[in-house]
Amino acid sequence: MSLHAAFDGSPTASPVVLGPSLGTTTDMWQPQTAALAEHFRVVRFDHPGHGGSPTDPAPRSIADLGGRVLSLLDDASIGRVSYVGLSLGGMVGMWLAAHAPERIDRLALLCTSAQLGPPEYWHQRAEAVTAQGMDAVVDSVPLRWFTLAFRNGYPQMYERYRDMLRGSKPDGYAACCEVIAAMDLRADLGRIQADTLVIAGADDEAIPVTHAAAIAEAIPRSGLVVVADAAHLANVEQPARITELLLDHLLDQTAEAMA
Repeated sequence: MSLHAAFDGSPTASPVVLGPSLGTTTDMWQPQTAALAEHFRVVRFDHPGHGGSPTDPAPRSIADLGGRVLSLLDDASIGRVSYVGLSLGGMVGMWLAAHAPERIDRLALLCTSAQLGPPEYWHQRAEAVTAQGMDAVVDSVPLRWFTLAFRNGYPQMYERYRDMLRGSKPDGYAACCEVIAAMDLRADLGRIQADTLVIAGADDEAIPVTHAAAIAEAIPRSGLVVVADAAHLANVEQPARITELLLDHLLDQTAEAMA
């Protein structure tokens, strides 16, 4: 089943794909979309059971999620792309860069992990939303998305993202949790040849900086940047800094640093 996607920018520009976090939609990338669309054809997609993407058939693996992104690109007659992904979106990006390297030009991985255990944690989260709906996680998960200072300073924005999570389909969200439980991309990292920018939020409790450091160490052509005053959704909490980093990387202004 095809993923829902939003397209911005000139259809003739070089394409860049934006992969969202678990529990969010294409709207997660609004802070970066306009700036990126000045230079690229921006493709934003929803994971299964999120936003406009159906759940059925439920994804079973990270390869399944990656394959759906490739199908989306094929349907849009898009070949080689740069890819930016945060959290689950970044996991998909690592799989794509390792298993479909001919399709990935430059890669940016934000607040993500190559292996995010323990599996029991994800099984329990999947079971909770299956039994109770999204209300089972809507109070706890967003607390890890943003720092306390951001939540207090931008309460309406915080509520908007809680509503975004609440709008996820429980079966799709649970299926993606099970994908994360089973995922281990660590052996794939050394195969990634794309120039890669790894970004971590200094205050990210969901996926601490150590995960980003391990990714950057394992990917041959990569660099790590830790963004201050940012938790898990760093692109929302520090939009100007993240946009600057992405533009520098995607426009090939950091190639020498990656060599």
